[in-house]
Amino acid sequence: MRVKFWGVRGSTPTPQAENMRYGGNTSCVEVRVGEQLYIFDCGTGFRVLGQQLRDEFGEKKLPLSAHVFISHFHWDHIQGIPFFRPLYDRADSQFLFHCSSRTRSLKQVMDEQMASPYFPVNLSQMQAQQKFYDIDIGRLNLEDGVQIQTSWLNHPQGCMGFRMETKDGVLVYATDNEPGDAAFDKSVRKLAEGADVLIYDAQYLPEEYAAEKHGWGHSHWREAVNVVMESGAKELVLFHHDPDHTDVVIDKIVHDARNYYPKVRAAAEGMEIRI
Repeated sequence: MRVKFWGVRGSTPTPQAENMRYGGNTSCVEVRVGEQLYIFDCGTGFRVLGQQLRDEFGEKKLPLSAHVFISHFHWDHIQGIPFFRPLYDRADSQFLFHCSSRTRSLKQVMDEQMASPYFPVNLSQMQAQQKFYDIDIGRLNLEDGVQIQTSWLNHPQGCMGFRMETKDGVLVYATDNEPGDAAFDKSVRKLAEGADVLIYDAQYLPEEYAAEKHGWGHSHWREAVNVVMESGAKELVLFHHDPDHTDVVIDKIVHDARNYYPKVRAAAEGMEIRI
């Protein structure tokens, strides 16, 4: 299993020079299991991933097929969809979108996001096949023995976490989760139990969260360390970096977190992990 980060920022893109080492694009993570492609979230990093996939598959003259899992519909997790070039290129490419429809369907969300006057083209311009699947808490059985376990996270308007189990190992993607609710705290530790890699929300500093961020739906690095240690996960990747946290701030977060747990790193655009 190969995991690659294309967008690691939370809330809004941050293309400032002081953020470039970790990156300024919003949430998007690519996973390859053999020849099968899985994508978690479609923030602005989804656009950059689309460019790379277009080059890769265009050179081979092959259609694209991918499972796309969307945690929730806040802007930083869907902003890249209208700019994902492979959706426009080939009628024989296929994208299977999986997300909750507790509020509305993804197709409706995409349609509204691209409606006039917000965007110059609409969904009808997308040639690729799009299939939409509503999911809730449970387990999905996909190709080559891949299983996806889903769980609700503690976030305004809801957010879904994903546990990906393969023959190579276990990856957990749990972004946009606020600590402090006993049921959700237990659930996220269960989701992360024994994982090889846990990608987890560490948007705030602990002191920022304590002072003014309660109820905003995000976590901090100290809670991320608690989750990885209490769940028995092997490696922690801090994710969904705050727009106001520069590379220097994130460096310090990693340094402080490693005082409690050694296998910690911060997600950075272009970073790859093999499981």
